[in-house]
Amino acid sequence: MSIAAQQGKTAGRAAWSASPLIVMGLMLALVPVLLLFPLRVPIGPMYWDVFIYYDAANRIFDGQVPVNDFFTPVGPLGYYLFAGWLALFPNGAPTLLAHWSLLAVTAPLMALVIWHIEARSRTTAYALLIPFLIFALLPFNSREFYPFPGSDGFGIYNRQICQMLYVLVAALMFVRSPRLLALIVAVAMTVLFFLKITGFVSGAIICLFAFMAGRVPLRYALAAAGAFLAVLALLELTSGLVSHYINDILALVAINSGSLAPRFLQAMSHTFGVLLPSGALILLLLWSGREKLAVRLSAIRAERSTASVAKFLDNDAFWLAVVLFAGVTFETQNTGSQAMIFVWPVILSIVTRSGSLMAKPKLLIATFVLAAAVALPPAINTIERAARAYAGSVKNFPLEHANLKSLGAVTMRGDVLERSQKMIDFYPAHRPVYEKIVQMGELPSFVLYSDFDFQITHLMAIDRAIDSIKALEAKNGVRFETIMALNFVNPFPWLMDRSAPEHVAIGADPMRAVPPPGPLVADSIRETDLILHPKCPPTTANAALLELYAPMIADHRKIALDACYDAYVHPKFAGMLD
Repeated sequence: MSIAAQQGKTAGRAAWSASPLIVMGLMLALVPVLLLFPLRVPIGPMYWDVFIYYDAANRIFDGQVPVNDFFTPVGPLGYYLFAGWLALFPNGAPTLLAHWSLLAVTAPLMALVIWHIEARSRTTAYALLIPFLIFALLPFNSREFYPFPGSDGFGIYNRQICQMLYVLVAALMFVRSPRLLALIVAVAMTVLFFLKITGFVSGAIICLFAFMAGRVPLRYALAAAGAFLAVLALLELTSGLVSHYINDILALVAINSGSLAPRFLQAMSHTFGVLLPSGALILLLLWSGREKLAVRLSAIRAERSTASVAKFLDNDAFWLAVVLFAGVTFETQNTGSQAMIFVWPVILSIVTRSGSLMAKPKLLIATFVLAAAVALPPAINTIERAARAYAGSVKNFPLEHANLKSLGAVTMRGDVLERSQKMIDFYPAHRPVYEKIVQMGELPSFVLYSDFDFQITHLMAIDRAIDSIKALEAKNGVRFETIMALNFVNPFPWLMDRSAPEHVAIGADPMRAVPPPGPLVADSIRETDLILHPKCPPTTANAALLELYAPMIADHRKIALDACYDAYVHPKFAGMLD
């Protein structure tokens, strides 16, 4: 072989190995490897949010269908994805497993986007891929909610929506094949619909603008809409899931009814760090492109055609404004998420098309500075939070437990562990004080559910409660097949290989996500074998759930299961218990 041929072959290999798709594949290959091992991750605020996924997965394994057979705070797709990943990786760390489960959808779609873009510009492909990998792989919200570092157990639904919107916006900004774009839009919008309806609304805002701006031709827009509606029709005809899902959405809207204005103001304050430089960038783009916009506006008046309107709307400033509006709309319903990460593809489009400003260096520099101010902080903050959490966990202590399966695979600082060990004994000894706090309508701490020691104490109490249940069953020769907790989460069926009662809401926040119980819920609770009421410490939410379901458990026998749990036992066991 000639030297030239050898050099060409070597160069070809190097180019192939540097492909963003290869890099993406290598990075994502780490995911199953890490999930195969029982990793212990540092506990984070609201860690118990991941329990909801295990409750849902256990119900799915029992044959229950989300939405149809139990009320869910969001769409059913996330639970099915998690259940599939849990079946493959039963020992995976919960926060990693829940966060990564959406890769089953986002990774193939993002690969299509990268494959299409790489043919034109490998640099652009990498510029889209790297942020995607940062947010898709690191289980952290982009905004810090608690002063101590740890893996964010909350906001998982919302982070997944933001990642899906990232893929959707990337495709709308950079994919030039109408067929491929229609495919990605159809899949992305279907996924958004069944993940969380607010994400679907935000995606619809962006897609509608994309159609008006001519990015998606009418023929392909109709094809994408037709495919989406066909999926909905098929599911509705075979299971009735879609109508049930819409009814649940309406029930949630009724529970959370109120003025949108305060929520928009709150969402804007939470995302102010992105909105301020973005707003300045929009004004700069409008100013620098005012002559072109004036020409296109004149064309609309002269031609009066949809093509001229589309050409006018297909402007970076308008794109940025619409995506920001969609992002703020989505954040009105969130506590934590990877807010506004899907603005990055628009920012990248602005940067790649800024060559027209070469003759105006001041405008060019201002554009780059504002673009960096929009795009960099969320990524840098996420990386920094991950570094703090994982580097600091070197000195952490593992949680010792007997019954928590992978839910107990967490670590914590020594002082947090020490405090948790003290508090689990302190709460029962001083219960009247905490009950008075509940009567005031308050929690012991304003951020109780984010406190690491509360999350650890809750895990310890669950571990002890399972020992108490097993001892009660062994002593009396009984077995409680259905178990329910009067609490935000109900991990007991999963941890004890039992069943949860049908129709009862998961993620039971009585203020936001538990509709008034109907006949099916009432009958199911009446037939539940064991209902647990946690009291370390008593909380307003648990008291509200007890009050809500009290008429349905009136015939159950109340017993003190242990220091941290009361139990309500079905009447059929009355003659069997000592």
